[in-house]
Amino acid sequence: MRKCGRTLVAVLERLISEIRPGIRTDELDTIMAEEAERRGVIPSFKNYRGFPANLCVSINDEIVHGIPGERRLEAGDIVSLDAGVTLDGFCTDAAVTVGVGQISEEAEKLISVTQGALKAAVAQARCGARVCDISSAIQRHVESNGLSVVREYTGHGVGRDLHEEPQIPNFVVGKGLKLRKGMTLAIEPMVNAGDWRTRVAANKWTVLTADGSLSAHFEHTVAVTGNGAEILA
Repeated sequence: MRKCGRTLVAVLERLISEIRPGIRTDELDTIMAEEAERRGVIPSFKNYRGFPANLCVSINDEIVHGIPGERRLEAGDIVSLDAGVTLDGFCTDAAVTVGVGQISEEAEKLISVTQGALKAAVAQARCGARVCDISSAIQRHVESNGLSVVREYTGHGVGRDLHEEPQIPNFVVGKGLKLRKGMTLAIEPMVNAGDWRTRVAANKWTVLTADGSLSAHFEHTVAVTGNGAEILA
């Protein structure tokens, strides 16, 4: 999984370097496919439960599962890239949100807080801790900054399959599973500038904020070790 994770990071870095006004989101999807092939990995999302693309591209009020297409990025947009790859039967999953050119102060704060929530959460992924410790770190960091965490979609275990147990909510729901050495988790705070509620687009995939506010998404695949969390992707 380490090699798989390193490869995914390299693919995401290439995608981030291509973010600019005017690029079409399906061009990013093509780059994802080409980079994966060049590096000997398989895009995990393509045809997963019927998802039609190699990459999720979610813009502004889109939270997750945005389908690449003819839409072009515009200056001032924020765009979330969510990708997974499979290598030798193992999966890793990661996401990042970036601005397109100069973005608003609101968008900058949203991205910074969401990234900070992920950092706080990863610090809790250690032997003997519980899922609720990860969830609490995310919720506390986000809400203390006046933003809201998405509640209908969660992080998850990852390894042989893209989505495994346990679910990792971004808010506290009971204690949850105790973490053990060797577990691999996809921790992924999804944060809205407005209300936490969501809606699903007519394509039945893209999830948006119900109130039209901006949303950001960051994700790491981590391994629980005897010395805390190791970030794999």
